[in-house]
Amino acid sequence: MKFTAEQIAGILEGEVVGNPMVEVFRLSKIEEGTEGSLTFLSNPKYLNYIYSTKASVTIVNETFVAESPLTTTLIKVQDAYAAFSKLLEFYNQVKLNKSGIEQPSFLSENAKYGDNLYLGSFSYVGQNVVLGKNVKIYPNCFVGDNVVIGDNVILFAGAKIYSETLIGNNCTIHSGAIIGADGFGFAPNPDGTYTKIPQIGNVIIEDNVDIGSCTTIDRATMGSTIIRKGVKLDNQIQIAHNVEIGENTVIAAQTGVAGSTKIGKSGMIGGQVGISGHLNIGNNVRIQAQSGVGRNIKDDEILQGSPTFGYNDFSKSYVHFKNLPKIVAEIEELKKQILNQKNGNNG
Repeated sequence: MKFTAEQIAGILEGEVVGNPMVEVFRLSKIEEGTEGSLTFLSNPKYLNYIYSTKASVTIVNETFVAESPLTTTLIKVQDAYAAFSKLLEFYNQVKLNKSGIEQPSFLSENAKYGDNLYLGSFSYVGQNVVLGKNVKIYPNCFVGDNVVIGDNVILFAGAKIYSETLIGNNCTIHSGAIIGADGFGFAPNPDGTYTKIPQIGNVIIEDNVDIGSCTTIDRATMGSTIIRKGVKLDNQIQIAHNVEIGENTVIAAQTGVAGSTKIGKSGMIGGQVGISGHLNIGNNVRIQAQSGVGRNIKDDEILQGSPTFGYNDFSKSYVHFKNLPKIVAEIEELKKQILNQKNGNNG
């Protein structure tokens, strides 16, 4: 899809300096600009590139004054970075604005859906499913029986939504994510084998949640695993059965949360964090990457380490840890000196 400089300036409420009819159809970094691309300049560090870029259109701050001839058409705005971000959002909306039901795909005869549905090829939508308006289901997705999905939800290719799952409005679920698989529940038997405990609960995902690729959220044994509104989950995260994650908490990749743990709102959890089951994690908690959490955490704590302890204490302890060989050598030297003094006194 092509846009003219004039059209883009209209979207951004900017001023065109140069050819208003020049067309662009791709985005680029300023140093990698080519004919037909749109870029921006906001960081003075990249100022020199504006005189050599081959991008057809460049968004700049309204205060920019060229000191040498330019080949790129300018769009002057109050804040180039904010304007480019706005344009990225607009571009994404246009790019993802698919609609229609592709074939082959399966849509149950009693499924209900709102306006502007997109159902990609080789996707499956089961019995009694309810889909809101502007739902986009990309190819090779699975939506199980009795699932309810709100408005403006995107399921990217290969996402799997098991039965009974409830998903709110304005959610994005990326490729390979699995929502509602069985929780890890097995009872040990006297002979050393295990009997599976039926997992009859579901998963509830509230509004404005983003779930990264290959992240898995297990259904509850009974009741619900709950992801509250505004939560952002990175790729390759494991959320176990009956976990609850509070509003606006963000979790980085490869973190695992064991069953029945409750995480408060507005938390920030780094990558590769392991959190044991049946814990209560407070609000506004910060957990540094690769930490291991095995205890309850109060509000506003900042933690690091495995097992975790206070971040400031961890930082101080790590300084000593790095110097541990030197400290041990000094202790050994002191022991020798004391031993020599004792031997001298005995002589």
